[in-house]
Amino acid sequence: MNRYPIWKYAILVIALLVGALYALPNVFGEDPAVQVSSGKSAIKVDAATQARVEQALTGAGVKPTAITLEGTSIKVRLDSTDAQLKAKDAIQRALVPDPTDPGYVVALNLLSSSPSWLSAMRAAPMYLGLDLRGGVHFMLQVDMQAALTKKAESFTGDIRQTLRDKNIRHAGISRAGQTVEIRFREPAALQAGKALLADQFPDLQVADAVEGTDTKLTATIKPEAARKVQEQALKQNMVTLHNRINELGVAEPVIQQQGADRIVVQLPGVQDTAKAKDILGRTATLEVRMVDESTEGRSAEMGAGPVPFGSERFMDREGRAVIVRKQVVLTGENLTDAQAGFDGQTQEPAVHLTLDSKGSRIFRDVTRESVGKRMAILLFEKGRGEVVTAPVIRSEIGGGRVQISGRMTTTEANDVALLLRAGSLAAPMEIIEERTIGPSLGAENIAKGFNSVAWGFAAICLFMIVYYHLFGVFSSIALGVNLLLLVSILSMLQATLTLPGMAAMALALGMAIDSNVLINERVREELRSGASPQAAIHAGYERAWATILDSNVTTLIAGLALLIFGSGPVRGFAVVHCIGILTSMFSAVFFSRGLVNFWYGRQKKLKSVSIGTVWRPDSDGAVTKQG
Repeated sequence: MNRYPIWKYAILVIALLVGALYALPNVFGEDPAVQVSSGKSAIKVDAATQARVEQALTGAGVKPTAITLEGTSIKVRLDSTDAQLKAKDAIQRALVPDPTDPGYVVALNLLSSSPSWLSAMRAAPMYLGLDLRGGVHFMLQVDMQAALTKKAESFTGDIRQTLRDKNIRHAGISRAGQTVEIRFREPAALQAGKALLADQFPDLQVADAVEGTDTKLTATIKPEAARKVQEQALKQNMVTLHNRINELGVAEPVIQQQGADRIVVQLPGVQDTAKAKDILGRTATLEVRMVDESTEGRSAEMGAGPVPFGSERFMDREGRAVIVRKQVVLTGENLTDAQAGFDGQTQEPAVHLTLDSKGSRIFRDVTRESVGKRMAILLFEKGRGEVVTAPVIRSEIGGGRVQISGRMTTTEANDVALLLRAGSLAAPMEIIEERTIGPSLGAENIAKGFNSVAWGFAAICLFMIVYYHLFGVFSSIALGVNLLLLVSILSMLQATLTLPGMAAMALALGMAIDSNVLINERVREELRSGASPQAAIHAGYERAWATILDSNVTTLIAGLALLIFGSGPVRGFAVVHCIGILTSMFSAVFFSRGLVNFWYGRQKKLKSVSIGTVWRPDSDGAVTKQG
């Protein structure tokens, strides 16, 4: 009656072992570290950079516990915060001789100190939020007017190209702020232009006015379209920020919208506000333009003449001048994917791009007219533009699949693909608020949160053992398993633990023990009714299950509502709350019953169970105490 088959015990043991394994990394804590990342697209972080870092540390008398090259960053682990600060200063002096033009980002960080064998099994600790780990907090203001101006510039190029395709003659197209001005001299062309704008550019509203012998059409963005542009600019900036920060190796950044034109960025573990600004400074703008290959352009490229009208001079990664036209062909917002690969014919390194429908049309038209010419990819960082690469267009490109190649190594192709995937900012931003939370405050918050959970756990276990005796011990063990499984699942999901999350943990303990109270009281009730101990145990678990399921499902619904509709700390609380409900149902019902079955199920002639005081009425109505 009260016996589990071997396979059920095996499931419980496996769940316990897996839970212990994946919860274990949280015990080891974190090491202070210095992280070195590239500050410019032209600068690589490689083994040579690692050797320079090691040399700088040796010269400063700093002995790191480990130096590793992971992806595109070097991570130096130290044994104390004093050594961390000293190492950061030494590396900064060695790699960044000119602070006004930093080639590398040298930032303080915190890294997990889990053993390598745990890391090899992909067992990692939970991410800690800003309030527990320390770090930096920024609020950025998005320049929405610049986003509208950029959209108007895009409309200017599209209208010019469309009028050319339809053979509609005009006397000039220009942009004035956020409006597009088109001049016509012929009435027929004017009417055709109006019809074309109404048909293919529904987001523009058009007004005409006579100026001398010309008629000027003034196209402005409709208010509803302007709101949509601003919303898309905010979303694109958030995605771009996330991609850029992830590429620089910052663990679990928090990037959230606040209001209509603000973005909150939190970088846990990054303790240096200035270096965090450098990381945000990597949020560059990407543009694709044609290289000016005219005689004047080539002469200016060689330094033998002035830059032609309508073109600009930029430097490439090797310090050579490249003359590119001012007209922007594509921006990062037209790209949906970018992957490094090889040219199918020449086997040269290449970058394969996937464009959206608008980008596909533009690229098809441009490449049709520019076979054999160079197309420059420019990266604008901190107000300065740099030519990342200027590949040759091999053939007309249609269908949204683009290949650019020429003058690239395999590493360079990978770097360009990475930059293109990360996207570009749809509008410039500025930091309007910054705040630093020190690691000492984070450690204090962790200690307080840990103490609240630990004391709550101890108080519950003490009460259960005093009130329910051996069944209270079983309930306390099940409660510990519940906490173990909750931590391990959060670690496996790589969830971010915050102070509200720790509050949810404490609440989960109280709710988890409620299920054991229901079971124990049900067993007592069966004993009070005269059932045998074995029958009382069986009936107690079976009949309490429906009540436990109902109460937990209703609580889970409330938790899911918080998860779906909440944001920020509320979502952090809801995640831990919902997972805690699921683990409590497993531990309180299945695991605790496994313990009871293992202890009492083997006894065929069980006369009593240790479940505290049971008041049973005698046949004459008097009440006697048993248990």
